[in-house]
Amino acid sequence: MSADFESTRTQLAARIARWAAEGERVIGLPGVSLYTHAETGGPVSCMLEPAIAIPVQGTKRAILGSEVYTYDRYRYLITSLEVPAVLQVAQAAPDAPYLSVVLRLDEHVIGQLVMESRLSHPDPGAVLDRGMLLGTTTAPLLAALNRLPGLMEEPELIPVLAPLVQREIFYRILCSDTGIYLWQMVAIGSQSHRIRKAIEALKADFRRPLKVEDLAARVQMSPLRFHHHFRRLTSLSPLQFQKWLRLTEADG
Repeated sequence: MSADFESTRTQLAARIARWAAEGERVIGLPGVSLYTHAETGGPVSCMLEPAIAIPVQGTKRAILGSEVYTYDRYRYLITSLEVPAVLQVAQAAPDAPYLSVVLRLDEHVIGQLVMESRLSHPDPGAVLDRGMLLGTTTAPLLAALNRLPGLMEEPELIPVLAPLVQREIFYRILCSDTGIYLWQMVAIGSQSHRIRKAIEALKADFRRPLKVEDLAARVQMSPLRFHHHFRRLTSLSPLQFQKWLRLTEADG
């Protein structure tokens, strides 16, 4: 990587270490969380929301079904819909903790960028294999990301500048190899968009008996097609997903 990349990464790591204690820190920036872990840990099951997780130090793993996604200072994780996953900090130490920024994806802002930019769709016929993907962290993306916690030093600028920086980050992702995930997230009628709406419906009423046919009809898909794409993107069937939600609530 270039000297600019390493210089920006070091500065961002220092800012995360300054503003975040052990674990997660939700700072005064909408949709932004900072993470720091001084030790590796056992796997933790959780529901991942649509977001971009960009580490600048250390390594983390996300497990979705049988797939393992390892991300570090050179690779970020993008999740296009809510999925149950297992997370594990794979590399961290007290003198070199795991440090990352997580930026929640904003469907409204991404939709605006798609319309305003007039970018051509990266692949209109693409069908996503999973609800998450690894991308390459570039120096320009890291520089934009670095400006977010940097605004904590001038909090009076946050209401005006934070939305602009977030738009830049989303735009850079849209123009990257993983941009298809953001396109599919906001494209009405795409498989990803329909499954995301189904997940929202499941979460809102997961205690009631589930009729897959009704849920499929709600997102305008045949039961067979719905079941296939739901499992492909989330690694679980709709019934397994509902069971996971119930078990999570019971454990809580």
